Amino acid sequence: MGCSHNMLGIRGVLDYVMSHLNPDGKSKIPLGHGDPSAFECFRTSIHVEDALIEAIRTGKYNGYSPADGLPQSRRVVADYLSRGFPYKLSEDDVYLTCGCSQAIDLALSVLAREGANILLPRPGFPQYEALMAYKGIEARHYDLVPERGWEVDLDQLDAIADSNTVAMVIINPSNPCGTVFTHDHLAKVAETAKRLGLLIISDEVYAHIVFGEKPFIPMGFFASTVPVLTLGSISKKWMVPGWRLGWLVTCDPHGILRKSQIIEGIKKLLNIVVDPSTIAQAALPQIIKKTTEDFDQQTLQLLSQAADICYDRIQKLNVLYCPAKPQGSMFVMVKINISSFVDIRDDIEFSAMLSKEESVIVLQGSPIGLKNWIRVTFAISPSVLEEGLDRITAFCMRHAKNT
Repeated sequence: MGCSHNMLGIRGVLDYVMSHLNPDGKSKIPLGHGDPSAFECFRTSIHVEDALIEAIRTGKYNGYSPADGLPQSRRVVADYLSRGFPYKLSEDDVYLTCGCSQAIDLALSVLAREGANILLPRPGFPQYEALMAYKGIEARHYDLVPERGWEVDLDQLDAIADSNTVAMVIINPSNPCGTVFTHDHLAKVAETAKRLGLLIISDEVYAHIVFGEKPFIPMGFFASTVPVLTLGSISKKWMVPGWRLGWLVTCDPHGILRKSQIIEGIKKLLNIVVDPSTIAQAALPQIIKKTTEDFDQQTLQLLSQAADICYDRIQKLNVLYCPAKPQGSMFVMVKINISSFVDIRDDIEFSAMLSKEESVIVLQGSPIGLKNWIRVTFAISPSVLEEGLDRITAFCMRHAKNT
């Protein structure tokens, strides 16, 4: 490719896969990118659209916002995220960002220093590696264990952390694994991080997108044990990734981050980066307040059915394997049994050939840390998902050894 895959981020990797599309081939089926907003069945709620229109119509939000965001919107995020917490977040803990991507960038920038390293999950989200490479932060990987429902390998954290480790990242609900961590497991992660003297960056962009038996538990719940930077956005829950509105929240009831100058660093950085759209910020209180239980349930039901379809269809193919049915987010990791194929040597070839022959786009596993796996998103309309799985089945049968 001429460029390390994990230096490209998700978009760069998917651009590579799509470069193999046959212009005269079938219609494209996007099972690579988590953006369900393209499908009518995942359209955002009318209340969300009305909130944005109302914010525009007031004429009050056509100018710049304060660097850390509109105070009323920060207050609403603090209340929203504090639900069920043993302590209360305030608006001063909340910084509004251009989507969760900018929140990631901010969190990493404020921790960057010479010789620093950060622990990342494998498989994970390649944007962390790409940004850390540019900031000169070393990435060290801990494994998510497929046989244990993709739980964190806690013993590994001890083995790879040292005096230069400044933080660990967790992504829950998991992109790319579709896992939702239990309360007990998160408590153990918090205790381990405390013992190692690490801050936790908790990427919760898929917060509340859970449809299995396990409830979503925010990492901030354990902030009395260890300080947490919570990252999130309206992109996934409300199906509006293009609105680019997210947040970085300091969950720090003991004030440890304040003493370490991390808060001061975040504020300085916010003065020199681009603000999120003031109109989207102004709509946020109504978006959170007026979202109905029906809208959430409809979304989760659709995702749950799609996850079942995806998992069940893949398990029927003896050349592909899912270790666990997804319980949250919009993704599942699928193992390719490479030795079962005649002319496919790895996940890079698998995804490129699938794109060329069937116009189905999946994300290869190598850039996210697992060679000979692929990440599949099921957050598309059920009929398109079924068609995509039909094409994957035909592709596998065509290229598999005769068994």
